[in-house]
Amino acid sequence: MTNWFDIVCYSISGAMLVMMAIGIVFSAFMPTLDRWSRHYFITFFLFLLLYVVVLFIDIIIYNNPDMATAQKVVIIFEYLFFSVQMPMPMPFLLHCCGENQKSSVLLRTVMTLWGIFCIMLFVTQFTDAFYYTTSDNQYFRGSWFALLMIPLVVIMVLNITGLMKRRKKLSKKVFIALLVYLLPTAIFIIIYMFAAIDVLVTFWMVLCAMTMFSLILTDNVEKYMQQQRKIASQHASVMVLQMRPHFIYNTMMGIYYLCDQDPKKAKQVTLDFTTYLRKNFVAIASEDTIPFSAELEHTRAYLAIEQAQFEDSLFVSFDTPHTMFRVPPLTLQPIVENAVKHGMKSSSEPIHISVVTRQTNTASEIIVEDDGIGFDLVDDNEPHIALNNIRERLELMCKGKLIIVPREGGGISVKVTIPI
Repeated sequence: MTNWFDIVCYSISGAMLVMMAIGIVFSAFMPTLDRWSRHYFITFFLFLLLYVVVLFIDIIIYNNPDMATAQKVVIIFEYLFFSVQMPMPMPFLLHCCGENQKSSVLLRTVMTLWGIFCIMLFVTQFTDAFYYTTSDNQYFRGSWFALLMIPLVVIMVLNITGLMKRRKKLSKKVFIALLVYLLPTAIFIIIYMFAAIDVLVTFWMVLCAMTMFSLILTDNVEKYMQQQRKIASQHASVMVLQMRPHFIYNTMMGIYYLCDQDPKKAKQVTLDFTTYLRKNFVAIASEDTIPFSAELEHTRAYLAIEQAQFEDSLFVSFDTPHTMFRVPPLTLQPIVENAVKHGMKSSSEPIHISVVTRQTNTASEIIVEDDGIGFDLVDDNEPHIALNNIRERLELMCKGKLIIVPREGGGISVKVTIPI
């Protein structure tokens, strides 16, 4: 009977080790997971793996009289790694809801309860009230064992309560995934308070964890596919916005007249126009982010063409020491173009445009300002369509932001922030 029980325990433990290894591998290499979620699930499965390893060792040395001291150490780590699984879902829940973990009272409460459990686990080494092992390596629960589990039960109750209150902030699959892990785990911990079913509880925890992870991966894949379709749609919109016959016609006519008036300038404008078109075609064909230096070159080529036609009305300054970052194609150039088109159309006064880049501890920033008369930020004309397109591509391709505000003293300030 004992041999069959040992075989079942070894088989279940082996299966759990394989599942945890699969979970770590998928967490590390699944491209649809964002960086935070990847690190989270690697840590989550690593602690579960350590728990299963310690449980496996416990099964091996159980009832061996020569391993009584080792058994005491193993049991401490077994309970410690077991307890880690209780507070782990809370940071993920807060992350999915976009809440600040550092200021979360709920997370602090959960971690305080886990700290209380750790203190109680330390106290168990000096009393037989919770559990004890005999000199011949026999493990027994004490009369207060259920008390040791109470902080973990309360943590699970808080997890489930927090999940239910935030269910509207979560996608349906993420909500179900967390519920699939939390609810059965809470039930099994309550059962475990009164019945010694270590291997069975661990197996169900691992099974629930893998089910939760599978549902979250499925949700991530669906969101990734939707994001790719949206990027493709934005890409098509960029192509349409960049097909501007009037700009091409005016440039060609400007070059035509310059050929007689200033051949040298005509050659330079032709070269700038060629650079502009080449960058335009490359940008339209690109499906990934590009170096900012390439976007800056594209913008300079565009401005050179415009300044050739409006040399006394258009003044541009560049302060761009920071260029070592990437942006979605056609980010800076359309912003500058909007400033030129709106400024030249709305006023007969000269327009000054500045392009600045800087690096902070958390992001790369691009700031484009003009001193024109400004425009209605809720208007629905073509410049706003282009800026909204840029805003959506920034969010989709690099989690960036675009903010438009009136400039002090007149004009508009456009700020692009791209997280490092």
